[in-house]
Amino acid sequence: MATQTSGGPVYDSVLDAVGATPLVRLGRIVPDGGAPVWVKTEGTNPGGSVKDRAAVAMVRAAEESGALRHGGTIVEGTSGNTGVGLAMVAAARGYRAVLVVPDRTTPEKIALLRAYGAEVVTTPGLVPKQDPRHVQQLAARIAAETPGGWLADQYGNPANPDVHEHTTGPEIWTQTGGRVTHLVAGAGTGGTVTGAGRYLSARGVQVVAADPWTSRYGGGDGSPYAVEAVGHYLHPLTETDTWPAVYDTAVPNRTERVDDGESLRTLRRLAREEGLLVGGSGGLAVAAALRVSAQAGPDGLVVAVLPDSGRIYLSRYFDDARLRTLGFLDAPQGPLVRDAVGPYEPGLRVAPATATVAEVRAGLGDGPLPDLVPVVQPRTTDATTWAVPDVVGCVRVAELAGLAADDRVGAHAGPPPVTVGHGEGLDEALTRLDADGVGSGDPVLVLVDGRAVTQVHRSDLRR
Repeated sequence: MATQTSGGPVYDSVLDAVGATPLVRLGRIVPDGGAPVWVKTEGTNPGGSVKDRAAVAMVRAAEESGALRHGGTIVEGTSGNTGVGLAMVAAARGYRAVLVVPDRTTPEKIALLRAYGAEVVTTPGLVPKQDPRHVQQLAARIAAETPGGWLADQYGNPANPDVHEHTTGPEIWTQTGGRVTHLVAGAGTGGTVTGAGRYLSARGVQVVAADPWTSRYGGGDGSPYAVEAVGHYLHPLTETDTWPAVYDTAVPNRTERVDDGESLRTLRRLAREEGLLVGGSGGLAVAAALRVSAQAGPDGLVVAVLPDSGRIYLSRYFDDARLRTLGFLDAPQGPLVRDAVGPYEPGLRVAPATATVAEVRAGLGDGPLPDLVPVVQPRTTDATTWAVPDVVGCVRVAELAGLAADDRVGAHAGPPPVTVGHGEGLDEALTRLDADGVGSGDPVLVLVDGRAVTQVHRSDLRR
């Protein structure tokens, strides 16, 4: 509860301060002639993200139903933000919190969880859904084996979308005076876009789900992407592709697919041109919102949800050197790696891990053979992209002759090849390769926006 004073509200608990987040008008990056774009700054919640809303709602519902009792333990599998919200609630309400996170979670998020007193269990992030190490499977087992344990289950808990239908959606409607024409929000669990979208679509608002290019929600192949805490990754060995029960896919009018490069460059523009430090999912949402703005024209009003702050992603999205090595940014001065690589034909020859040696030999075709063939997780081909996902190892062509024709190449794959970024400074890349002991004849993969596009030798990268 809050007590109104002449200086504003005073809350009885930090949990009462969740919600009522500001809308901010974007002023410098909106396309000329496009609709205004306003952003819902969910990073201003006390736990730092939109997930505070769901965390409070799920715990309160569990307390009311008796599923979570005094002295109990809150357990959840999370990419970080829901865990932070639940850890904050646990601290404020006197619960123990055990949070299972994938090993790809940023160090900043893990440090935040521990700062609230939560116990953190890390587990491999890129495993099939049925694997007992999968974040959701492991969290469910811990909750079942813990006396007084309660699994929050953000993916199936109806309190998740409900809180957005009763708070986020109405806030946006009131703050815009009913003028909002388009809502743009990413879908992780789908709670925000389902709940807020359900409220606003009933009032004639168009709902757009922003999605990473390879996410399954928008029809991608499910391969990994750089933007954290949004979209739907599908491990190629997952037996059944199940989507969150809370995501009502009938709510969005359409899905806007955005590649990693556009998302990351947009979030960096938000920081440097709008003064808004946001995470990757915020960059994704705004990139999609700018497209919607251009289509809607000046009579529209686009609202995009910014799920969290960029402060917990400084080591990931705001580290220029790291982004250069992954091919997302160009070095400030040349020569660059691409200057040395020169023109190349897109379409890197790869070997699916499940392919036989005979199939790989046949697939190499005629002409000069590469020294090394990257081994990838098999996926449905997406004809709209030619960059290679899921490089899990490599095999040397010379060694294929010594293997049985029906052997699976994945069983003989060595470590993945070394990589350089397409826009990385050539001197910077060579110094790094030398430090790693890469010889002049060794193969090197070249990355653009985090994905392999061609293969060269170390000797091809001349100053």
